Amino acid sequence: MVEAKSKTLTVLMPVYNERETLGETLAQVLASPVPKEVIIVDDASTDGTREMLRDAVEGRFPDVRVVYRERNAGKGSAIRAALPLARAEYVVIQDGDLEYDPADYQALLDAARAQGATVVYGSRFQHGYPRMRLPNLVMNVLLAWLVRVLYGVRITDEATCYKLFKREVLQALPLDARRFEFCPEVTAKVLRLGHKIVEVPIRYNSRSHAEGKKIRWTDGMIAVWTLMRLRFWRPRVGGQA
Repeated sequence: MVEAKSKTLTVLMPVYNERETLGETLAQVLASPVPKEVIIVDDASTDGTREMLRDAVEGRFPDVRVVYRERNAGKGSAIRAALPLARAEYVVIQDGDLEYDPADYQALLDAARAQGATVVYGSRFQHGYPRMRLPNLVMNVLLAWLVRVLYGVRITDEATCYKLFKREVLQALPLDARRFEFCPEVTAKVLRLGHKIVEVPIRYNSRSHAEGKKIRWTDGMIAVWTLMRLRFWRPRVGGQA
């Protein structure tokens, strides 16, 4: 087993009630040739995800670690719980569904290295608009527009799951997010700290709420408020919010 400190990528996977897709997602993650460690955080699932992790995942893969939370607290909270455990050079967020393709890890890493970037976002919209519900598309366009208006930065996909960071950059951020506001919070704070966000195109296969999608229109409103609220955020001495 290669030591995690020598690995290129830590894949953080917050999951909640993803029994139907998690096995295939993990298989795709592990199939990526990028040297990596995987940290799965089960956010108190109730659909059998936790049992599946214990029976079929935990202890079976040398570079996969599973963290169990006893109370459902949201995606942002799960990411924050896993983040101190990350030890690789870069960190990427991976959902437990099949919307994003781990084959795109290499493109994210290539962009980080080629441009000396500390933050790389995988954009679903650089090469057109993938299939998704109209309200979701409108909200994604609105969030990218707000980043341009509020922060003076042109990006096409603020809400993408595929956000890659130099590990020390993400671990140093004072994050408070509990749910899906992790995306606008981390976007606002890296920009306020002067980091450049580089984008690369990625593949995307949207799923419906009937298929398990959990984000709601209210999360979009919270994302808007988070970007507005953090426009003038400054870290205090010592790196605290």
